Amino acid sequence: MMSSSDITGILDNSKELDRLRKEQEDILLEINRLHKKLQTEGNEQKRKRVKTESDISRMSNLKGEQVAARVTPRNADKDEWFVVKVIHFDKESKEVEVLDEEPGDDEEGSGQRQYKLPMGNIIPFPKSNDPSGAPDFPPGSHVLAVYPGTTALYKATVVHGHRKRKTDDYVLEFDDDEEDGSLPQRTVPFHKVVALPEGHRQ
Repeated sequence: MMSSSDITGILDNSKELDRLRKEQEDILLEINRLHKKLQTEGNEQKRKRVKTESDISRMSNLKGEQVAARVTPRNADKDEWFVVKVIHFDKESKEVEVLDEEPGDDEEGSGQRQYKLPMGNIIPFPKSNDPSGAPDFPPGSHVLAVYPGTTALYKATVVHGHRKRKTDDYVLEFDDDEEDGSLPQRTVPFHKVVALPEGHRQ
């Protein structure tokens, strides 16, 4: 017959086994969690790499094209976007050399200005000969568009999309464009309208 100390010993052993089993389960759960995390991160990296590669190949094809470019640094009080022409794309530094062919009158000295900008500062315009391939921004959405008669882009709200019209133009209301207390509606060709960048400051 087992003594009470034997029984206590067996109980202690089974408690210890339970504890070890629990620890083992926790460790397995942690390993699985880390494995999943690594897989996700790996996929993220792969996605980012693919995106970067596609961005790079897209930028390489833009030479000679007009694009929208933010010429102000990231920490500037407001973002200034202009229509510029791509001269060269440096794959190593991922910088785009662009030419502002029509600097504003307030620029010091006349003539064209060149900028070297990171890829993230460039937004390609839709192809002017392919209205059906251009994004269709619905009424009420915010966009960045070339203000008529200028080479500057400003935030605007879509009043009428370009697909519903015979002319492939958007009807937009530009922010800060008040006349007599109301915003005039301005017509802008679809290929001069792009998505509003995240965190745009005007």
